Amino acid sequence: MALTLYKLYHIFSTGNTFLWPLVNIRLVNGISSCSGRVEVFRDGQWGTVFDDGWDLTDAAVVCREMGCGDAIEAIGGAYFGQGAGQIFMGSVNCVGNETILSACESRRTGMYDHSKDAGVICDPSLRLINGHNPCFGRVEVLYNGIWGTVCDNGWDLSDAAAVCREMGCGDVIEAKSAAHFGQGSGPVWISDLQCSDTDSRLRDCKSGGWGRGTCGHEKDAGVICKGDSTNSCYGRVEVLRAGQWGTVCDDGWDASDAAVVCRQLGCGTVLEVKNAAYFGKGSGTVWMNNVNCFGNETTLMSCSYNATPNRCDHEKDAGEPLVRK
Repeated sequence: MALTLYKLYHIFSTGNTFLWPLVNIRLVNGISSCSGRVEVFRDGQWGTVFDDGWDLTDAAVVCREMGCGDAIEAIGGAYFGQGAGQIFMGSVNCVGNETILSACESRRTGMYDHSKDAGVICDPSLRLINGHNPCFGRVEVLYNGIWGTVCDNGWDLSDAAAVCREMGCGDVIEAKSAAHFGQGSGPVWISDLQCSDTDSRLRDCKSGGWGRGTCGHEKDAGVICKGDSTNSCYGRVEVLRAGQWGTVCDDGWDASDAAVVCRQLGCGTVLEVKNAAYFGKGSGTVWMNNVNCFGNETTLMSCSYNATPNRCDHEKDAGEPLVRK
Protein backbone atom coordinates (compact mmCIF):
# COMPACT_ATOMS: atom_id res chain seq x y z
CA MET A 1 0.00 0.00 0.00
CA ALA A 2 1.22 3.51 -0.69
CA LEU A 3 0.03 6.92 0.38
CA THR A 4 0.29 10.30 -1.26
CA LEU A 5 -0.95 13.78 -0.45
CA TYR A 6 -0.44 15.72 -3.69
CA LYS A 7 3.29 15.07 -3.31
CA LEU A 8 5.82 12.98 -5.20
CA TYR A 9 6.06 10.48 -2.38
CA HIS A 10 5.42 6.75 -2.75
CA ILE A 11 5.55 4.87 0.55
CA PHE A 12 5.21 1.13 0.08
CA SER A 13 4.27 -1.66 2.46
CA THR A 14 7.87 -2.92 2.37
CA GLY A 15 8.79 0.13 4.45
CA ASN A 16 11.00 1.55 1.70
CA THR A 17 10.44 5.19 0.83
CA PHE A 18 11.20 6.64 -2.59
CA LEU A 19 10.92 10.40 -2.93
CA TRP A 20 12.39 13.49 -4.48
CA PRO A 21 14.75 15.08 -1.97
CA LEU A 22 13.28 17.92 0.04
CA VAL A 23 15.23 21.03 -0.87
CA ASN A 24 15.45 24.03 1.41
CA ILE A 25 16.76 27.35 0.16
CA ARG A 26 18.43 30.43 1.59
CA LEU A 27 20.04 33.69 0.47
CA VAL A 28 23.51 34.43 1.84
CA ASN A 29 25.67 37.59 2.07
CA GLY A 30 23.00 39.95 0.76
CA ILE A 31 22.20 43.39 2.11
CA SER A 32 18.78 42.10 3.24
CA SER A 33 17.00 38.79 3.74
CA CYS A 34 15.73 39.12 0.17
CA SER A 35 19.05 39.31 -1.65
CA GLY A 36 22.17 37.21 -1.74
CA ARG A 37 23.87 34.09 -3.01
CA VAL A 38 21.37 31.29 -3.67
CA GLU A 39 22.06 28.17 -1.61
CA VAL A 40 20.08 24.93 -1.48
CA PHE A 41 20.09 22.18 1.14
CA ARG A 42 20.52 18.60 -0.02
CA ASP A 43 21.90 15.43 1.48
CA GLY A 44 22.43 17.13 4.82
CA GLN A 45 24.54 20.02 3.55
CA TRP A 46 24.25 23.44 1.94
CA GLY A 47 25.54 24.02 -1.58
CA THR A 48 25.26 26.60 -4.35
CA VAL A 49 23.76 27.07 -7.82
CA PHE A 50 25.93 27.42 -10.93
CA ASP A 51 25.05 30.50 -12.98
CA ASP A 52 25.02 29.00 -16.49
CA GLY A 53 21.70 30.07 -18.02
CA TRP A 54 20.72 31.81 -14.78
CA ASP A 55 18.17 34.49 -15.65
CA LEU A 56 15.35 36.62 -14.27
CA THR A 57 12.80 33.82 -14.69
CA ASP A 58 14.87 31.55 -12.45
CA ALA A 59 15.43 34.38 -9.97
CA ALA A 60 11.68 35.06 -9.86
CA VAL A 61 11.06 31.52 -8.60
CA VAL A 62 13.66 31.97 -5.85
CA CYS A 63 12.06 35.27 -4.81
CA ARG A 64 8.65 33.62 -4.74
CA GLU A 65 9.91 30.67 -2.68
CA MET A 66 11.53 33.06 -0.21
CA GLY A 67 8.36 35.16 0.04
CA CYS A 68 10.36 38.11 -1.25
CA GLY A 69 8.16 39.59 -3.95
CA ASP A 70 9.36 40.27 -7.49
CA ALA A 71 12.84 39.57 -8.84
CA ILE A 72 14.81 42.71 -9.66
CA GLU A 73 18.01 41.09 -10.85
CA ALA A 74 19.54 37.66 -11.50
CA ILE A 75 23.24 37.91 -10.72
CA GLY A 76 26.04 35.49 -11.52
CA GLY A 77 29.80 35.48 -11.13
CA ALA A 78 29.69 35.00 -7.34
CA TYR A 79 28.57 38.62 -6.92
CA PHE A 80 27.68 37.90 -3.29
CA GLY A 81 30.89 35.99 -2.65
CA GLN A 82 31.88 32.41 -3.29
CA GLY A 83 30.10 29.68 -1.40
CA ALA A 84 31.49 26.43 -0.07
CA GLY A 85 30.60 22.78 -0.42
CA GLN A 86 29.04 21.29 -3.51
CA ILE A 87 27.44 23.01 -6.47
CA PHE A 88 24.10 21.23 -6.40
CA MET A 89 22.28 22.77 -9.37
CA GLY A 90 23.33 23.90 -12.83
CA SER A 91 21.61 24.82 -16.10
CA VAL A 92 18.51 25.83 -14.16
CA ASN A 93 15.60 26.36 -16.54
CA CYS A 94 12.43 27.55 -14.81
CA VAL A 95 9.20 28.17 -16.70
CA GLY A 96 8.43 30.93 -14.21
CA ASN A 97 5.26 29.69 -12.54
CA GLU A 98 6.98 27.26 -10.17
CA THR A 99 6.67 27.96 -6.45
CA ILE A 100 9.98 26.34 -5.48
CA LEU A 101 13.35 26.18 -7.26
CA SER A 102 13.53 22.39 -6.97
CA ALA A 103 10.48 22.17 -9.25
CA CYS A 104 12.48 23.72 -12.11
CA GLU A 105 14.40 21.71 -14.67
CA SER A 106 18.08 21.53 -13.74
CA ARG A 107 21.01 19.20 -13.59
CA ARG A 108 23.09 18.31 -10.59
CA THR A 109 26.74 19.13 -11.07
CA GLY A 110 29.93 19.30 -9.06
CA MET A 111 32.16 20.06 -12.04
CA TYR A 112 32.61 23.78 -11.54
CA ASP A 113 34.12 26.04 -8.92
CA HIS A 114 32.32 28.67 -6.90
CA SER A 115 33.48 31.59 -9.05
CA LYS A 116 30.14 31.39 -10.89
CA ASP A 117 27.74 31.04 -7.95
CA ALA A 118 24.29 32.44 -8.74
CA GLY A 119 22.53 35.15 -6.75
CA VAL A 120 19.34 37.21 -6.74
CA ILE A 121 18.00 40.58 -5.68
CA CYS A 122 14.28 40.61 -4.88
CA ASP A 123 11.86 43.44 -4.18
CA PRO A 124 9.56 42.32 -1.36
CA SER A 125 6.23 44.03 -0.74
CA LEU A 126 4.09 41.05 0.25
CA ARG A 127 4.87 37.82 2.07
CA LEU A 128 3.11 34.89 3.74
CA ILE A 129 4.39 33.88 7.17
CA ASN A 130 4.08 30.74 9.33
CA GLY A 131 2.91 28.45 6.54
CA HIS A 132 4.93 25.43 5.47
CA ASN A 133 5.53 26.92 2.00
CA PRO A 134 5.27 30.36 0.37
CA CYS A 135 1.68 29.80 -0.71
CA PHE A 136 -0.08 29.98 2.60
CA GLY A 137 0.35 31.83 5.83
CA ARG A 138 -0.26 35.12 7.61
CA VAL A 139 -0.45 38.01 5.14
CA GLU A 140 2.22 40.64 5.72
CA VAL A 141 2.82 43.78 3.68
CA LEU A 142 5.75 46.18 3.45
CA TYR A 143 4.73 49.82 3.88
CA ASN A 144 7.05 52.75 4.56
CA GLY A 145 9.89 50.27 4.91
CA ILE A 146 8.23 48.35 7.78
CA TRP A 147 6.56 44.94 7.65
CA GLY A 148 3.07 44.74 9.15
CA THR A 149 -0.13 42.74 8.92
CA VAL A 150 -3.63 42.98 7.46
CA CYS A 151 -6.76 43.27 9.61
CA ASP A 152 -9.41 40.64 8.89
CA ASN A 153 -12.32 43.11 8.94
CA GLY A 154 -14.11 42.38 5.66
CA TRP A 155 -11.46 39.81 4.69
CA ASP A 156 -12.92 37.34 2.20
CA LEU A 157 -12.07 35.03 -0.70
CA SER A 158 -11.81 37.91 -3.19
CA ASP A 159 -9.17 39.60 -1.05
CA ALA A 160 -7.31 36.35 -0.49
CA ALA A 161 -7.42 35.62 -4.23
CA ALA A 162 -5.61 38.89 -4.94
CA VAL A 163 -2.85 37.80 -2.55
CA CYS A 164 -2.58 34.41 -4.27
CA ARG A 165 -2.32 36.10 -7.67
CA GLU A 166 0.34 38.54 -6.50
CA MET A 167 2.38 35.73 -4.95
CA GLY A 168 2.09 33.59 -8.09
CA CYS A 169 0.37 30.93 -6.01
CA GLY A 170 -2.55 29.98 -8.21
CA ASP A 171 -6.15 29.85 -7.05
CA VAL A 172 -7.28 30.67 -3.54
CA ILE A 173 -8.46 27.83 -1.31
CA GLU A 174 -9.36 29.69 1.88
CA ALA A 175 -9.33 33.15 3.42
CA LYS A 176 -8.23 32.78 7.04
CA SER A 177 -9.01 35.17 9.89
CA ALA A 178 -8.49 35.55 13.65
CA ALA A 179 -4.69 35.09 13.46
CA HIS A 180 -5.07 31.54 12.17
CA PHE A 181 -1.33 31.47 11.38
CA GLY A 182 -0.34 33.18 14.61
CA GLN A 183 -0.18 36.83 15.60
CA GLY A 184 2.25 39.09 13.80
CA SER A 185 4.13 42.09 15.15
CA GLY A 186 4.57 45.67 14.11
CA PRO A 187 1.76 47.78 12.65
CA VAL A 188 -1.55 46.51 11.33
CA TRP A 189 -1.27 48.41 8.08
CA ILE A 190 -4.62 47.98 6.39
CA SER A 191 -8.22 46.84 6.91
CA ASP A 192 -11.58 46.69 5.14
CA LEU A 193 -10.11 45.47 1.86
CA GLN A 194 -12.45 45.18 -1.12
CA CYS A 195 -10.58 43.39 -3.89
CA SER A 196 -12.10 42.60 -7.27
CA ASP A 197 -11.39 39.70 -9.60
CA THR A 198 -9.23 41.98 -11.75
CA ASP A 199 -6.91 43.17 -8.98
CA SER A 200 -3.51 41.53 -9.47
CA ARG A 201 -1.92 43.09 -6.38
CA LEU A 202 -3.19 43.80 -2.89
CA ARG A 203 -2.20 47.44 -3.33
CA ASP A 204 -4.66 47.72 -6.23
CA CYS A 205 -7.64 46.87 -4.02
CA LYS A 206 -10.00 49.38 -2.42
CA SER A 207 -9.51 49.65 1.34
CA GLY A 208 -9.92 51.77 4.41
CA GLY A 209 -6.53 53.31 3.62
CA TRP A 210 -2.92 52.31 4.17
CA GLY A 211 -1.63 53.02 7.63
CA ARG A 212 -5.17 52.91 8.99
CA GLY A 213 -5.54 49.40 10.36
CA THR A 214 -8.44 49.23 12.80
CA CYS A 215 -7.70 46.09 14.81
CA GLY A 216 -5.06 44.25 16.82
CA HIS A 217 -2.97 41.26 15.84
CA GLU A 218 -5.57 38.84 17.19
CA LYS A 219 -7.38 39.60 13.91
CA ASP A 220 -4.46 39.14 11.51
CA ALA A 221 -5.59 37.85 8.11
CA GLY A 222 -4.17 34.82 6.33
CA VAL A 223 -4.59 32.80 3.15
CA ILE A 224 -4.28 29.28 1.82
CA CYS A 225 -3.52 29.22 -1.91
CA LYS A 226 -3.41 26.19 -4.16
CA GLY A 227 0.20 26.78 -5.18
CA ASP A 228 2.12 23.94 -6.80
CA SER A 229 0.10 20.92 -5.71
CA THR A 230 2.95 18.46 -6.34
CA ASN A 231 4.99 20.11 -3.64
CA SER A 232 2.36 21.04 -1.08
CA CYS A 233 1.52 19.37 2.19
CA TYR A 234 -2.22 19.53 1.78
CA GLY A 235 -4.86 17.75 -0.23
CA ARG A 236 -6.99 14.66 -0.55
CA VAL A 237 -5.44 11.57 1.06
CA GLU A 238 -5.00 8.69 -1.38
CA VAL A 239 -3.59 5.20 -0.86
CA LEU A 240 -2.33 2.59 -3.31
CA ARG A 241 -3.65 -0.93 -2.95
CA ALA A 242 -3.62 -3.83 -5.41
CA GLY A 243 -2.06 -1.50 -7.97
CA GLN A 244 -4.92 0.98 -7.82
CA TRP A 245 -5.11 4.42 -6.20
CA GLY A 246 -8.11 5.03 -3.97
CA THR A 247 -9.25 7.31 -1.17
CA VAL A 248 -9.94 7.32 2.57
CA CYS A 249 -13.46 7.71 3.96
CA ASP A 250 -13.82 10.53 6.47
CA ASP A 251 -15.86 8.49 8.97
CA GLY A 252 -14.03 9.04 12.23
CA TRP A 253 -11.23 10.96 10.47
CA ASP A 254 -9.63 13.27 13.02
CA ALA A 255 -6.42 15.08 13.99
CA SER A 256 -4.78 11.89 15.32
CA ASP A 257 -5.23 10.19 11.95
CA ALA A 258 -4.07 13.29 10.09
CA ALA A 259 -0.98 13.51 12.31
CA VAL A 260 0.15 10.11 11.06
CA VAL A 261 -0.27 11.23 7.45
CA CYS A 262 1.78 14.35 8.19
CA ARG A 263 4.52 12.27 9.78
CA GLN A 264 4.60 9.74 6.96
CA LEU A 265 4.93 12.47 4.33
CA GLY A 266 7.50 14.48 6.29
CA CYS A 267 5.11 17.42 6.52
CA GLY A 268 5.34 18.27 10.21
CA THR A 269 2.29 18.96 12.34
CA VAL A 270 -1.39 19.15 11.44
CA LEU A 271 -2.70 22.58 10.61
CA GLU A 272 -6.29 21.58 9.94
CA VAL A 273 -8.38 18.50 9.14
CA LYS A 274 -10.75 18.61 6.16
CA ASN A 275 -13.58 16.21 5.37
CA ALA A 276 -16.48 15.88 2.91
CA ALA A 277 -14.26 15.88 -0.21
CA TYR A 278 -13.03 19.39 0.58
CA PHE A 279 -10.19 18.93 -1.95
CA GLY A 280 -12.46 17.40 -4.57
CA LYS A 281 -13.79 13.92 -5.12
CA GLY A 282 -11.36 11.14 -5.88
CA SER A 283 -11.96 8.14 -8.12
CA GLY A 284 -11.60 4.40 -7.85
CA THR A 285 -12.17 2.46 -4.64
CA VAL A 286 -12.53 3.95 -1.16
CA TRP A 287 -9.84 1.75 0.39
CA MET A 288 -9.92 2.76 4.05
CA ASN A 289 -12.78 3.51 6.42
CA ASN A 290 -13.10 4.17 10.15
CA VAL A 291 -9.39 4.89 10.50
CA ASN A 292 -8.43 4.98 14.17
CA CYS A 293 -4.84 6.07 14.84
CA PHE A 294 -3.34 6.68 18.27
CA GLY A 295 -1.26 9.42 16.65
CA ASN A 296 2.21 7.99 17.25
CA GLU A 297 2.23 5.55 14.31
CA THR A 298 4.77 6.15 11.54
CA THR A 299 2.53 4.98 8.68
CA LEU A 300 -1.20 5.16 8.09
CA MET A 301 -1.30 1.42 7.41
CA SER A 302 -0.17 0.83 11.01
CA CYS A 303 -3.44 2.29 12.29
CA SER A 304 -6.62 0.35 12.89
CA TYR A 305 -9.04 0.64 9.97
CA ASN A 306 -11.66 -1.20 7.95
CA ALA A 307 -10.02 -2.31 4.70
CA THR A 308 -13.05 -3.92 3.09
CA PRO A 309 -14.92 -2.04 0.35
CA ASN A 310 -17.67 -0.06 2.02
CA ARG A 311 -20.64 2.14 1.32
CA CYS A 312 -18.75 5.38 1.83
CA ASP A 313 -18.60 7.27 -1.48
CA HIS A 314 -16.23 9.96 -2.71
CA GLU A 315 -18.37 12.73 -1.26
CA LYS A 316 -16.71 11.81 2.05
CA ASP A 317 -13.06 11.70 0.91
CA ALA A 318 -10.70 12.76 3.71
CA GLY A 319 -8.00 15.40 3.43
CA GLU A 320 -6.09 18.03 5.36
CA PRO A 321 -3.83 21.03 5.01
CA LEU A 322 -0.54 20.37 6.83
CA VAL A 323 2.18 22.63 8.13
CA ARG A 324 5.85 21.93 8.65
CA LYS A 325 7.31 22.45 12.14
